[in-house]
Amino acid sequence: MDVPDAFHAPLKGGRPLKRWRYVGVFGDDVMACFGVVRIGVLPQAFWAVLDGGGLRERTRFRPAAVDLRDGVVQVRDVADLVVEPAGEAIEVTNWHGAQRIWTRKTPARVRGWLAGRTVDLPALVDDSAGYHARVTEWEWAAGAGTSVDGRDVRWNLVTGLHDGATGSERRVWVDGVAHEVGPVTFSQPLDEVRFAEGGALRFTARAERARHDELLLFASDYRQPFGTASGTLPGGIELASGAGVMERHRARW
Repeated sequence: MDVPDAFHAPLKGGRPLKRWRYVGVFGDDVMACFGVVRIGVLPQAFWAVLDGGGLRERTRFRPAAVDLRDGVVQVRDVADLVVEPAGEAIEVTNWHGAQRIWTRKTPARVRGWLAGRTVDLPALVDDSAGYHARVTEWEWAAGAGTSVDGRDVRWNLVTGLHDGATGSERRVWVDGVAHEVGPVTFSQPLDEVRFAEGGALRFTARAERARHDELLLFASDYRQPFGTASGTLPGGIELASGAGVMERHRARW
């Protein structure tokens, strides 16, 4: 994973470097996420797949368990996918506490083998790095769908990270073209995201990935429901169908 030169040092201002790549795959019949994370010297890799057989997941504290090199997703007996860009990638850098953080979001398409089937599905790749504050809390939504007039739609919505009124990572992609949207508000049960422009993305969970870790200096409380999405995005874009994830995460790192 390529990151800007400003995010190579292992420590800045007393804050350890955090880096991660997350690939979300959003289909009607199967959804999945794959992640490789490094907090200082501590690695973690995870995957989750939701299909007709329910939610299966695994977390390992060794990055080799999930291969997310550029252009691939490979997990033994789970996934063998090619990842190709499918729209405009966006990058932003912002302050978080006293230090800087960076992210790149790339709409993508994955093709290959996933959970026993051949797939060709929309996806989103999240590459992030930075010297985040000791305690970081965020809410996030990402997904893909089709508008009522047949356009390809993706979304990436957040509070807590890169969430200024401008220069944020909030985006809606329409046929691959990225549009920054205004601030958003997440409901407490993670079933709705409301837009400053009006309208809302409604979410119906099918399953949830949740985890709590206490690792000496590090701790994490994490919820990520998988499900279907409906509603109207900024610009009057009404979804005919949609699938995605919601997330709430509190990290002490």
